[in-house]
Order: sequence, then structure tokens, then C-alpha cells
Amino acid sequence: MTTTTETYGVDPTPTPLALLLLGREADPNSERGVECPGDLPAASDPDLVERARAAKAALGDRVFILGHHYQRDEVIEFADVTGDSFKLARDAAARPEAEYIVFCGVHFMAESADILTGPAQQVILPDLAAGCSMADMATAEQVAECWDVLTDAGIADVTVPVSYMNSSADIKAFTGKHGGTICTSSNAERALEWAFEQGEKVLFLPDQHLGRNTAVREMGLSLDDCVLYNPHKPGGGLTVEQLRDAKMILWRGHCSVHGRFSLDSVNDVRARIPGVTVLVHPECKHEVVSAADMVGSTEYIIKALDAAEPGSKWAIGTELNLVRRLAKAHPDKEVVFLDRAVCFCSTMNRIDLPHLVWALESLVEGRVPNVITVDPETEKYAKAALDRMLALP
Repeated sequence: MTTTTETYGVDPTPTPLALLLLGREADPNSERGVECPGDLPAASDPDLVERARAAKAALGDRVFILGHHYQRDEVIEFADVTGDSFKLARDAAARPEAEYIVFCGVHFMAESADILTGPAQQVILPDLAAGCSMADMATAEQVAECWDVLTDAGIADVTVPVSYMNSSADIKAFTGKHGGTICTSSNAERALEWAFEQGEKVLFLPDQHLGRNTAVREMGLSLDDCVLYNPHKPGGGLTVEQLRDAKMILWRGHCSVHGRFSLDSVNDVRARIPGVTVLVHPECKHEVVSAADMVGSTEYIIKALDAAEPGSKWAIGTELNLVRRLAKAHPDKEVVFLDRAVCFCSTMNRIDLPHLVWALESLVEGRVPNVITVDPETEKYAKAALDRMLALP
């Protein structure tokens, strides 16, 4: 079959909705914080490729480069390993001989790598502006205030915090300090099962959709068992009775990329491509997940495409860089992006080849840029939460 852009469907025609640049326009159908920047900047100077190769060769085993699945191809080319955030942090911990861990991802990922790596290793984020909108939706002060609300309602002592990996070190530390655990999109069900063995309720941070989808789809809870805590409203916008009746207290946070997909996206792609299999990430909204054929983590999505039959048709609801890469890797299958609007992870894409080259060349010159360091107290409790996750069967 011909492997054209039209066949792949991973370069949708830009629309006004797809070009919501810098907040110049608003999309009333999107969740707060959702942006679709439209397209990536122009390709990097080809000379940078040779400079990156030269710098990496000069550093040798002293440097270990991690590349998250959502990174650009020009960055992934230089990654020693690729994966999701937790896999990469564990890969870094397994390379104690590497002095420098260059994390091509976002800030919370580099924090997790610093927590799990040795004291002699330094974790570097090529661009300090590479953050995560979801992680930023829960601050330490807001979560402490939430815990006070739960305490006043008389339920804190029966509530177990479970925090998604996509959270700051401060939130992971809060979770560890209050007897909770961390989860990934792959093991969220097991983490919730563990939490309900410890207490009666779960405070799930910071992604409401992963918490709701796991509780309702995988564990048999009802939507009525879930309440949404809004940190911008007094008492989270909930009554004491609502808090006491709930089993899942979901934080009002979401992924700015996965929150973009809608039920209309699913219906539209089914109308356009008969026989298509819709595969989405569990960070998508509940109605999108309910309408999809398959739901799973980034690693699950990759494995599903690897195992798919030639000639099969797939609409993928996750970050566009990964969907493009999957389309190129599987020319025998029709792989399209679930939504017509172009949605990159804008903060992830701050890590580009110029920033990577700058970081590597700085190391060659003896300068260590953009070191990510978690303070000992925060690291202690965050690691306790991570260790609980690692101990899950």
C-alpha cells in the first residue's frame, strides 16, 4: 500500500481549532488548559545532527540519554533508551556508571529520575521550560489544603492518596508521607486495589480521567462513587456529605493533549474509516474511553500496533509525535490520528535538537547545565511512595 500522508492521517489539515496559538482564541468545548499549537517549528539545522553525534561520542559512557515516546524524531534519534516516564527513570537507575542522565522529557520525569538514581549522578533537563500542564494542576499548597478539608470532614484517616506518576516530586512526597502510593497508566488498577485494602476511600491525584476510568471501567465502581475536587473552590466545591459518600475523590486535573479528544472525534473517524479500531489512552475523557474499542497506556498502544494484522485500520488517541512514529513503523497498516485537529504536547516539544546539542556540548566543555535536584526531605517521602508502587504484585 502507498505510504502517503493522506493514508496515514497523521498530518490533519490545520483548522481554526487546531491553530489556537498562544491563547489568541478560545475553544469552549475544550477543558481548561487544553491547547493545540498546530505544528512544530521548522526542522533543525542539519549541522546540529553532526554536532550532537560528536558531543555524544566525546562523552561516551559518561552520558545516558533518555527519550520519552512523545519526543520529536530528531531527539529520539539520539536516545539510548525510549519509554514512558517511569520506565525511563528506572532505566537511568540501572546505569550507575553514567555520570550524567540527560532526560529528554518534562520536569516531573527528571525529578523522578533524580529520586531513583544515585547521589553521584546528575540529571539534566535540556530546557527547564519543559513542564507538564497536568502536573502543574496540583500544587503542594493546594493538596495540603485539600487534606485539611478531608480532615475537617472526618475522612482523612480512612482516605489513601494515590498519585499518578505525572506529578511533581512535592505531590509524590505528600503521597508517601500519608501512606499512599504512586501509579502509572499501566498499573493504576492494581494501585487502587491496594489502596482500597488500606482504607475506605482514595484521593486520586492529579488526573481525574485516569482515576475515573480505572475505577469505573476496571474495578466496577459507579460514576456516582466518584466526586471531583476543584482546588479553586472553597472545600473543593463539594459538601461534607458528598465527600463522606464518595469512594473516589478525583482531583480536577487532566492532560492537555488527551483531554482534547472528544466523542465527536470517535464518531467522526468511524464514519470516515469503516472497520477502524479506535485505541485511546486512559487519560482521555470517560465518554471517549467508553466509545473506544481498546484502551491502554503508551506501552500498550505500541505493543498493540506491533501485534496488529497487516491491513488493519487504527485511529490512535494519544500524542501526535508517537502516532506519526507508529504510522511510519507500520506501513502495512492504516494508522491515523483520532482527532482532525493537530495536538502535540507543547511542553514536551520544548526539548528540541538545539537544546539537546547545547546540553551535550556544555558537558563536553565541563559545564553541567540545568541540573534537576530534589531536596532530601522531599526525596525521602517521594521515594517511599515509589517504593510502595514497586512492591505491588
